[in-house]
Amino acid sequence: MSSARSKGASLAIVTVAYVIAVAVGLAWLIWGPTTERLWLDTLIADLLATLVIFAFSRAYRNSSFYDAYWSVIPPLLLFYWWWESAPYIDALRCTLVTVVVMLWAIRLTGNWIRGFPGLHHEDWRYPMFRERAGRFEFVADLVAIHVIPTLQVFLGMVPVYVAVTRPNTGLVWLAWIATAIGVAAVVLEYVADQQMYDFAKTRSPGEAMARGLWGWSRHPNYFGEFSFWLSLGLFGVATSPADWWWLLAGAALMLALFLGASIPMMEERSLARRPEYQRVIDRVSKFVPWPPSKATS
Repeated sequence: MSSARSKGASLAIVTVAYVIAVAVGLAWLIWGPTTERLWLDTLIADLLATLVIFAFSRAYRNSSFYDAYWSVIPPLLLFYWWWESAPYIDALRCTLVTVVVMLWAIRLTGNWIRGFPGLHHEDWRYPMFRERAGRFEFVADLVAIHVIPTLQVFLGMVPVYVAVTRPNTGLVWLAWIATAIGVAAVVLEYVADQQMYDFAKTRSPGEAMARGLWGWSRHPNYFGEFSFWLSLGLFGVATSPADWWWLLAGAALMLALFLGASIPMMEERSLARRPEYQRVIDRVSKFVPWPPSKATS
């Protein structure tokens, strides 16, 4: 089987998995018992859909089934919340947050599809997690790779829930600022992804990326991703300013995840594979884009 056919067939299988997962979640929302709390009903549906994806991950021995979940489910949550709350909410705010979430979801899902080689490939972190868990690898697969990310993303979407379910107009100016930050974040991630994609096609063995945005930040994609979740937090604050202290919790958790786990793991792997990467570390900002320092002899 050619790589193209392998990728096409794999994408078809993954698509079927997500159709079933979404159908299970929707069935719960339509026919399952209600908690009388919209956010809790959707959280339960979200977790049930996660279990479906987990079942496919185990059946195909590939936890990368979950990779697309990060960007596929948030727009569905948004639309369901909006549908259940209309016509009592602020249409302008809902439209703005929808634009930001959809731009982000389309970019991230498209980038995943472009980089997805097929089900013969699995994200390098997942086998590491399972191996470190030893005889508890099943639990690590379920909890660390599937359930915890679902809860993290749901928490990050809580400000969107507030924005599309509360009727008050709120701070319109802050909603526009949130829109600007969110759109800028998506553009930054798109440019960073394209620059890395172009670099990967021409790089020499062992060469480390330090061009374009990657010459100003070692992880511009993570900076853009955090900025996106921050914009969602600001939409929530714009709706309910007094609740700012917990509406920004999702963005804060994302920041902690990137700085405390994702980036250190990526940098450790980059140093092991490309010793030249140490020179990039010495010159280029870790996270926030910043002009590189001058090389020292």
